[in-house]
Amino acid sequence: MAILLTTGRLVLREFTPDDAPLLTELDGDPAVMRYLTGGRPTPAGEIRDRVLPAMLAAYRRPPGLGWWAAERRADGDFLGWFEFRPLRDGDPREVELGYRLRRAAWGAGYATEGARALVEHGFTALGVERVVATTMAVNTGSRRVMAKAGLAYRRTFHQDWPEAIPGSEHGEVEYALTRAEWAARRPATDTDPSSGARRVPGL
Repeated sequence: MAILLTTGRLVLREFTPDDAPLLTELDGDPAVMRYLTGGRPTPAGEIRDRVLPAMLAAYRRPPGLGWWAAERRADGDFLGWFEFRPLRDGDPREVELGYRLRRAAWGAGYATEGARALVEHGFTALGVERVVATTMAVNTGSRRVMAKAGLAYRRTFHQDWPEAIPGSEHGEVEYALTRAEWAARRPATDTDPSSGARRVPGL
């Protein structure tokens, strides 16, 4: 199990095949899945046979990008996951930022802390040129995290989903941040004090 990053309160590590029960519990909470499936849980078999294998296959294509399990440093408790992976397979220049946390972890700033750390890591160590994040327009909580991580609203768009869920009629929003924008507002220091992130040797 490889660790990608640690922050002041988080450890971001690779998933393993043994993490299927944790993902099943996460996706089993209707509140967590509200803006994804309308609250419908992801079946355990789908987690085991499709979702987790896709996560594991994403690592090292290229290195440092994929889905990362988020654990609390203080006690190792599983909080959820962060996504930081190429929009086009194998091309690290444009990556998608995402996050899904357990309800018990909401409101404590973990999503912002992890997102900021990944943005910092992407621009300083992975050759990322643009970070993109999307969510439902009505998902104000997720939009706040995107803004706090430094991303700015770009557009509202509509997709033809197989199953409409409440709020989908308002569309999706895209937030983004380019390397040039990030560099222009970054303090003249080696680390971002807001995230407290540090690089783990060997990754």
